[in-house]
Amino acid sequence: MVVQVGQKAPNLKISQWVQGLDTNLDKQGDNIILIDVFQVNCPGCFMYGIPESIEIYNKYKSDGVSVLGMATAFEDFDKNTLENLQLLLETGETIGETKKMLSQYGKSQGDKIPFKIPYPVAMDSLIKQSGEATKEKMDSLIKNQIPNFDEQPEDYKNQIYDRVKDYFRSKEFSAETFEMYSLQGTPSSILVDRKGILRDISFGQNGLLESKIQTLLNE
Repeated sequence: MVVQVGQKAPNLKISQWVQGLDTNLDKQGDNIILIDVFQVNCPGCFMYGIPESIEIYNKYKSDGVSVLGMATAFEDFDKNTLENLQLLLETGETIGETKKMLSQYGKSQGDKIPFKIPYPVAMDSLIKQSGEATKEKMDSLIKNQIPNFDEQPEDYKNQIYDRVKDYFRSKEFSAETFEMYSLQGTPSSILVDRKGILRDISFGQNGLLESKIQTLLNE
């Protein structure tokens, strides 16, 4: 199942809640929900995505906004692991490119994040891949990125299919929540309104997340 903006937001696919009590979207009452999606080996997530989500949590937690963290993996499967997420949340220690980035900026001795994530954090459910993808999966990925794909010349479409096949062959795992919400990368944010409707999916930092939450609060 692939969810679209404007549809009921399905529960996150969880392998384990690493921080906080077991929860999910259907347990947030009538709160607005922000899901901060990150990878442990993702410098941009620790520079922008997570700090922005922490700021929103601290500012709006008493105003009917829930924040949930979701660690996922769509690359670097040897680093973006449950074990490294546990290490991060229990000790603040980082790995890989994240650790290099923190060292470069001289933050917290370079190997620990300079903040503590205050909201519940889970690990995405990772499914071992066979190396081949169904046409349905390929079409879902392609049409999310290229909405007018069906109108393109056949040669172009065949080239895209070949690239997507190579992409799926390179994937050791499929992250269920990442795929279900058709995310493009990390950091990403998912916004769900009080009625449980998916209202927005954003990739990267564009400075608009807080204003989107304020819009939902004012509805």
